[in-house]
Amino acid sequence: MKIAIYPGSFDPVTKGHLDILKTGAEIFDKVIIAVAKNSEKKGFLPIEERVKLIKESTKDFNNVEVDSFDGLTIEYAKKKRAKVLIRGLRAVSDFEYELQLSQANSALCEEIRTVFLTTKPKYNFISSSTIKEIYINNGDISKFVPEPVYNYLMEKK
Repeated sequence: MKIAIYPGSFDPVTKGHLDILKTGAEIFDKVIIAVAKNSEKKGFLPIEERVKLIKESTKDFNNVEVDSFDGLTIEYAKKKRAKVLIRGLRAVSDFEYELQLSQANSALCEEIRTVFLTTKPKYNFISSSTIKEIYINNGDISKFVPEPVYNYLMEKK
């Protein structure tokens, strides 16, 4: 079974993330969306809520699992017996950072590869940071996030 890890903060998960996930789920037997815990960074949404919202947003994917983890992504991937890390690219500007991260992970464990998947052009500009900014300033985020995320955030207003 080919298992891939799709790590990130997903704070909040966007339609762009789900587009990458859909492609990954078509390629790999199992994809684990792994929400990274960062104790030094206060998230917009609590980890538990992110996991719950991603589960709700991915309920139609039969080969997707949602989890959270502490520590190095590469160690989590080893624990889950994954051979691939999925990283999403929206634009060329993402590539330099992602390439450095991929090379660091490869130096830590050569057996685990990183694959870069691109999102559809209509999602290129969507980032969790952009969503937060629009939301905080009372803009309409409904086109950018899955329905469970939208409903959750509207209840919080």
